[in-house]
Amino acid sequence: MLMTADGGMSNLVAYVDGGSLGNPGPSGIGVVIEGCAGGPIRIARWIGRQDNNVAEYVALLEALQCALELKAKALHVYSDSQVVVRQMRGEYACHSPRLYSLHWICRKLTRSLKFSITHVPRERNMEANGLANSAVRQQLSSKTPGARASCTL
Repeated sequence: MLMTADGGMSNLVAYVDGGSLGNPGPSGIGVVIEGCAGGPIRIARWIGRQDNNVAEYVALLEALQCALELKAKALHVYSDSQVVVRQMRGEYACHSPRLYSLHWICRKLTRSLKFSITHVPRERNMEANGLANSAVRQQLSSKTPGARASCTL
């Protein structure tokens, strides 16, 4: 991965997933960001009781915030959520009150870098899926609040 003159990453790739046990139910996100000089960043985070689509958007938001913290110039995201991918591409309108603010924030953040998003089948997003599931399992077994992982290297 090439560093830019200001110390930022030029291009990053993120695999994102969010999931809940029940819909809504206990939820977590998983994010894998590749292209960092120090190796991949893996984030597994508990996000409380949410529905699947909210969890998917929170995972995307986490990837965007991390890419911006790393001063990325470009971010390509792979997600197994057709709703998120199609809404972020402008193919579907976002009318859901519970998703609208998350969608709006994600769209706003994408203006700060070259952004693209692609739908992938769940089988090609297994690591992010496993991280999301592990965040939920760990929370349910420990009952301690999850903390946001740092994106700095």
